[in-house]
Amino acid sequence: MSGTEILMNVTPQESRVALVENGILTELHLERSRRRGIVGNIYKGRVVRVLPGMDAAFVDIGLERTAFLHASDVAPVEREELDAGNGNGNGNGNGNGMAQEGIRNLLREGQDLLVQVIKDPLGSKGARLTTYITLPSRNLVLMPHQANIGVSTRIEDESTRARLRETVEALRDELAPEHGFIVRTAAELAGREALHNDTAFLKKVWDNLQAAVTRAEAGQEVYADLPLVLRILRDTVGGDIERIRIDSRETYQRVRDFLARYLPELEGRIEHYPGERPIFDLFNVEEEIHRALERKVELKSGGYLIFDQTEAMTTVDVNTGGFVGHRKLEETIFKTNLEAAQAIGRQLRLRNLGGIIIIDFIDMQDDEHKRQVIRALERALERDHVKTQTCAVSPLGLVEMTRKRTRESLEHQMCEPCPTCAGRGYLKSAETVCYELFREILREVRQYDARELRVLASQNVIDLLLDEESASLAELQSFVGIPIRFQVETLYTQEQFDVVFV
Repeated sequence: MSGTEILMNVTPQESRVALVENGILTELHLERSRRRGIVGNIYKGRVVRVLPGMDAAFVDIGLERTAFLHASDVAPVEREELDAGNGNGNGNGNGNGMAQEGIRNLLREGQDLLVQVIKDPLGSKGARLTTYITLPSRNLVLMPHQANIGVSTRIEDESTRARLRETVEALRDELAPEHGFIVRTAAELAGREALHNDTAFLKKVWDNLQAAVTRAEAGQEVYADLPLVLRILRDTVGGDIERIRIDSRETYQRVRDFLARYLPELEGRIEHYPGERPIFDLFNVEEEIHRALERKVELKSGGYLIFDQTEAMTTVDVNTGGFVGHRKLEETIFKTNLEAAQAIGRQLRLRNLGGIIIIDFIDMQDDEHKRQVIRALERALERDHVKTQTCAVSPLGLVEMTRKRTRESLEHQMCEPCPTCAGRGYLKSAETVCYELFREILREVRQYDARELRVLASQNVIDLLLDEESASLAELQSFVGIPIRFQVETLYTQEQFDVVFV
């Protein structure tokens, strides 16, 4: 398989979309019917708590956890409405009131306002909100009550930028004079008719949304973004897509209708996959997903990467492994780091790792080698749709970078902490548990009178007690002066045990 293909595996419970570039899985998007993401959804929220120390507020939007709204995400229109409601003349629509008097000048407890989710709830954190509402279509993004027209920076040709800005300004004045628009990258080749259709469509969506807001109670959703399979086509698909394969006939028909309306140039590239063998198995995607959930990533040279996610950051460790090179150590290190840079760029997209990322490349002495490795990493990230920022190699030999966190990582979407180790990734050794058990026996014997003790523990711990620790056990039994019996509990983890008096 060459070029770029999109594979869609759809069931009633789950939708999965794989982006495959030159036969290699580079992105996986996952949406489950029980836990659909809410980024882009719009709610009628109610401020429940204002926190001046954080310049933020908590807003109830009807979810389990209240959502977070920072002062910098409060649009001028909300400030003006609040000033009018309070009779407060300090608001000015440019955020200066915020700088002078903080969040209390912008919001008040009990206030209702229209908010949009910009980050899904992550871990123990609630959703992140903004009152800068945006409504996307294929070519445009509508910004209610804003006057400006923007053009995506990814459209670099100045004549194209000028043409698009002029066209959208004319359409705005004709159809939606009170709103602003952003011209998306996908509109680079769009004609006036396509832009006209998008402008009219977005104006209608906004009018319907406004009507829904007047009827809604606080905490209710008033607008939901498209489902995953259509959202991917709207936001991601470009002219470089060679084929879109879908294994659900119903979804295939929905996608055909969507493409006919918004992306007619891609209608000939979509096909229904009716095969008995699962589509992800056919293109080796399932196996790649399993690998993306492992800590260790093997490199073709024999080196390997170790990925560790923590609450604060993700760390990536590069190792030479079995790669010894052919000339000298510096060459081996340089080639391993170059290959690692390519693999890291792909893995960050595939695993959807965000936030602060620290990469520990193998130490290099040559400054030119360091520069080439950083450049290789930046090239690997160029096709990433998520914003990234990379720093030079630090004095400690580390590369610091950030990748915008837009949704849960693949690991957090598909996995949960191990109930045995509670997410630590390790267990106390059987030897450690044996000695803990000895101390517990001595503690209990000193407090209670008993004729016999019974120890309940895992098979590994009891085997160790009766074999390598049998001499220590005999000494302990002689010291306490009462018999000790053992009982294997198959459901106990290696760290669990009980000492029972009989």
